[in-house]
Amino acid sequence: MNQASATSRPSGCPIDHAALAAAQSPTGCPISARAAEFDPFGDGYQQDPPEYVRWARDQEPVFYSPQLGYWVVTRYDDIKAIFRDNITFSPSIALEKITPTGPEANAVLASYGYAMNRTLVNEDEPAHMPRRRVLMDPFTPEELKHHEPMVRRLTREYVDRFIDDGRADLVDQMLWEVPLTVALHFLGVPEEDMDLLRQYSIAHTVNTWGRPKPEEQVAVAHAVGNFWQLAGKILDKMRQDPSGPGWMQYGLRKQQTHPEVVTDSYLHSMMMAGIVAAHETTANASANAIKLLLQHPQAWREICEDPNLIPNAVEECLRHNGSVAAWRRLATRDVEIAGVAIPAGSKLLIVTSSANHDEGQFEDADLFDIRRENASDQLTFGYGSHQCMGKNLARMEMQIFLEELTRRLPHLKLAEQAFTYVPNTSFRGPEHLWVEWDPAQNPERANPSLLENRHPVRIGEPSSHAITRPVVVHSADTAADGIVRLRLVSPDGKPLPRWSPGSHIDVECGDTGLSRQYSLCGDPAETGVFEIAVLCEENGRGGSAWMHANATPGARLRIRGPRNHFRLDETAAKLILIAGGIGITPISAMARRARELGLDYELHYSGRSRACMALADELASLHGDRLHLHVKDEGTRADYAALLAEPRAGTQVYACGPQGLLDALAGCCAAWPEDTLRVEHFHSTLGTLDPSKEQAFEVVLKDSGIVLNVPADQTLLTALRGANIDVQSDCEEGLCGSCEVRVLEGDIDHRDVVLTRAEREANNKMMACCSRSCAGKKVVLEL
Repeated sequence: MNQASATSRPSGCPIDHAALAAAQSPTGCPISARAAEFDPFGDGYQQDPPEYVRWARDQEPVFYSPQLGYWVVTRYDDIKAIFRDNITFSPSIALEKITPTGPEANAVLASYGYAMNRTLVNEDEPAHMPRRRVLMDPFTPEELKHHEPMVRRLTREYVDRFIDDGRADLVDQMLWEVPLTVALHFLGVPEEDMDLLRQYSIAHTVNTWGRPKPEEQVAVAHAVGNFWQLAGKILDKMRQDPSGPGWMQYGLRKQQTHPEVVTDSYLHSMMMAGIVAAHETTANASANAIKLLLQHPQAWREICEDPNLIPNAVEECLRHNGSVAAWRRLATRDVEIAGVAIPAGSKLLIVTSSANHDEGQFEDADLFDIRRENASDQLTFGYGSHQCMGKNLARMEMQIFLEELTRRLPHLKLAEQAFTYVPNTSFRGPEHLWVEWDPAQNPERANPSLLENRHPVRIGEPSSHAITRPVVVHSADTAADGIVRLRLVSPDGKPLPRWSPGSHIDVECGDTGLSRQYSLCGDPAETGVFEIAVLCEENGRGGSAWMHANATPGARLRIRGPRNHFRLDETAAKLILIAGGIGITPISAMARRARELGLDYELHYSGRSRACMALADELASLHGDRLHLHVKDEGTRADYAALLAEPRAGTQVYACGPQGLLDALAGCCAAWPEDTLRVEHFHSTLGTLDPSKEQAFEVVLKDSGIVLNVPADQTLLTALRGANIDVQSDCEEGLCGSCEVRVLEGDIDHRDVVLTRAEREANNKMMACCSRSCAGKKVVLEL
C-alpha cells in the first residue's frame, strides 16, 4: 500500500488510516498506536486481559501486533467462528513456543531427546478426530463420577491441615496440590515426585506460552527436558501392566486395537501435555474463582447460604476470570475476519477472555453475576472439535473446592496482597492467594455434624433450573376473590433483573419440592419490584395453596428467572390482547407496553364475575375504551368468533387463559396468516417418550466431529450430555426454549410449544429435550 492510498479506508477495515502512523501490518494496512503497544507479557494484560483489550473490542476487534507477530482477535462471534472452522484455522501452533528459544536452549532440549509431538490440543484433521473418538470415554460424565470420592477426600484432607490456622495461601496449601494429585490419578500416574512435577509443569508453561529471558531459557529447557524424560519413564512402567484405571492405561489398551491411531510418540506427548492440561488450568481456574468470589462478598455469602448456586457460580467465574486467556490458530488460506483481510500463513491470537466480556453476547458483561443464565456460553474451554475434553473434571473439582470452603469457612476473607502471575499469553492464575479468617468462628466447632453434609455435584454444564435468587414479600393484597397480588423485592434493596412483557418467574414453594410459574404483571420500569398474582386453585396440586398460606409480608422466597417465551411483537400494526381469568397477568403487562409505545391495540378480558377478575379497575383507568370486559354473570360474554372472523394484515393476537379458551381461539384464527395467534404454555406432555413408539436416530455434530446414536428410550439432550457436549436446559418439557440447537440437515419431529409454525417449517432449529428426527433419519446439528 503506497502513501497516497494509506489515507483511504479499505472496504471492511474499521480503522481510519489517515490518523495512523507509518508502521504497517503484513497486508499493508497501517498499525494503530494501541495495536503497536499491545504487550501480552506486560502487567496490564496479566492482571486483567479483557480490560486490557477493551479498546479493541470496542474499536478495532481484529488488529496486527508487531511486537508479537500475530493478528489478535477479540470479539465473541469472530472467535467462536474460528473455533468452529478448524480447517481454515488450524490449531497446529497452539503449543508452538510463542517466544523462539536460542540455540543453547535448543541444544539442551535435544540432549534430553525432547520430541514433543502433536496432541489433542494442536492436531489437524484427518488425524485429530479419530484419536479423540478413541480416547473420549474416560471423560464422559458417567465415567467421571468415579473420581468424585477421591476429589472430596483430598479436598477435606488439605483443608483439615490449615482449618485452625486463621491464615493460608490457598494456592500453595491446596489449589496446586489437589488438582495435581487428581490429574495424576486420572492419568494413572503414581503420586511420587509431586514437587518435581510441579516445577516441570511451570517450566512447560513458560517454555510454550511465556517470554523467558535469554539467561532463563537454558534453565527452563533443562526442566522441560527432565519433564519429557520423566513422562517417558512413567509410560514405560505403565506398559508393563496397562490394566489400571488411568487414562494413559486406557490409551495403551486402545493402542492394541488401534495401533495406527494411538502411537507410541503420541502417548508420550499426551502424557506430558495431559499432566499440564489436567492440572495447571484447573489449579489456576480455582484460584481465580475463589479470588473473584471473595472480591464480591455478597456473591460469596449467597453461595454459602445456597450451595445450589455453586455450579453456575463456577461457570460465571470461568466466564468472568477464567484460567485460559487466549488460544492460537494458523490461517491456512486467505480469509476475512470482521472485514479484515488475513493472509494465508498468518498467526492468530484469539483472546477468549475478551470474548467472554463481549457485550454483544453477555448483557452487562463486566458485571459478575452468579445467576447469569448464559454463563456457560463462555469460551474458556474452547468450542467445537478441539473443546477441552477435561472440562467436566475441572468443573467437578471447582464445585467441590467451593462447597468445602463455603461450608467450613464461610467467614473467609482476602488478605491484603499484590497478585502476581507467570507472564504468558494464554494461561493465568495468581501465584499466591492469601486468605484470612477467625478460627474461633469456624462453624464445625459448634456443629461438627456439618462435616457430614454433601451437596450433589453436577457433572457437566449447570442447569438453569438450579439458579435461584432470594426475594422478600413486600406486600400481599387481595386482588379478587381467591387471588392474592404479591410485590416481591430483593432482600438487600437492590434492583431486580430487567424483564419485558410476557416474562414469568418460577417460585419455589418452600421445602415441598414444588415450584410454580407466575407471569409478571407489574411495570417493567419499576426495577426494584416483581409483581405476580396467584389464584388459589381448589383442585390444584398444592402450589397455589402453599403460596396463599405462606407468601405473607416479610416472608422470604426463592425464585428463578425472569424468562420470556411469550414476547410481544412491538412492530405489529395492530394488537388484539385476550385474557381469560388469571391469564390477565401477562396480558396486562403487554397492554401497558402497547399504551406506552402508542400502538393500536384492544384488550379483551373474560371472567365469571367482576369479583373474581383481578386488576379490572386498574386496567380500566389505564386503557379506557380499549378495554372490553366480558363478564359471564352480567351477560356480556365474548364473541371471539365474530371478533376474529376476518383476517387483518399486520395484526397479532396474544392470548393467555384456560385451555378451552386457547383451543377456541386457535379455531377462530385458523384462516388467519400462520403464527398470528401466540399463546403461553406452562405445561406440556408432547415430548413425553414412549419407547415402544419411538425410533432411534443418528445425529452428526458438525462442529465437534462426533456421530451419536440416540436410542428410542433416550432424548437427544441426554445423548448430548452423555457425549460431553454442553447444551443448556431448564424445563425439559419443550416449554422454555433454553435447549435450542441449530439444525443443518434432516427433518425434525417438533414436539415443543416454543417454535412458531413458520420456525418449524424452516426446519433450522429444534429443542433437544423433546424433539426428534422424523422417521429415524439422520440429523446434522451445528454443535
